[in-house]
Amino acid sequence: MKIVFLDAKTLGDDADLTLFKQFGEFETFETTVLEQRVEHIGDAKIVLTNKVLIDKDVMDACPNLGLICITATGTNNVDLEYAKQKGIVVKNVAGYSTASVAQTTLMLVLNLLGHCRYYDSFVTSGAWCQSPMYTHIDRPFWELKGKRWGIVGFGAIGKEVAKIASAFGANVVYYSTSGANSDNRFERVSLEAMMQTCDVISIHAPLNENTKNLIDKEQLTLTKKGAILVNVGRGGIVNEDDLREVIDAKEIYVGLDVLAVEPMVENHPLLHVKHPERLIITPHIAWASVEARRELMRLVGENIKEFLRQ
Repeated sequence: MKIVFLDAKTLGDDADLTLFKQFGEFETFETTVLEQRVEHIGDAKIVLTNKVLIDKDVMDACPNLGLICITATGTNNVDLEYAKQKGIVVKNVAGYSTASVAQTTLMLVLNLLGHCRYYDSFVTSGAWCQSPMYTHIDRPFWELKGKRWGIVGFGAIGKEVAKIASAFGANVVYYSTSGANSDNRFERVSLEAMMQTCDVISIHAPLNENTKNLIDKEQLTLTKKGAILVNVGRGGIVNEDDLREVIDAKEIYVGLDVLAVEPMVENHPLLHVKHPERLIITPHIAWASVEARRELMRLVGENIKEFLRQ
């Protein structure tokens, strides 16, 4: 049986893929562009894909295909309805990166709250060596204790962030984008109330019809002076054009791990904000701790085993 991984490089050069060799002939491609999909899949029975699109045309051109393993939680790169019609099993992986995303959320918030980039630059530039003072606190920073932390999207990751934020002494409230998630340990509020009252707001929601452009100019304008907004959910939830306008007009601090278009387009408006010290952008890394990627591979392996047992 032949197994193909279409975009193995998306998991990093240090990803251990040897476990898939137990299932048969295993072939990897670092990347696969649209024109290469059918050629790379060939007569494979099982295909692993992170972001490569597998649509109707690909499925029709690869009649031996029986299982599509998505090495991620999102399934929007596979035509699920047509796969079902063709009898092709599609399996994704959920829950593998909860700790990793929660940790990245805290990393972004604490960096913005504590101005770590500024203080590190003060030291590495040699300015501290020239200072007559043993300390330098020209840029005020605050504690999380006692701050109001709003969470948008209260699934597994949102609840993990709530637990960690609570451990820091923050007062957590949440807004459920689906309306389905609830937790009586924390106060549920409207989005408008959250934007108006919270010192920290973190986004952990999927991108769908309920969340696209959920955080736009109207919502951003409601935020408190000095508020921190972090998006580790999906690009497109925060309207980036509106964000550029508001971040230049008022003092808010923003951490983004996701953008509407990835990789980031050249000359993106957010690369030219007036106050870059108020903005941190990381290249979609929140999911990708070493431990999370190991767990992802293990769970993909379990998906293959389940398919083969049928």
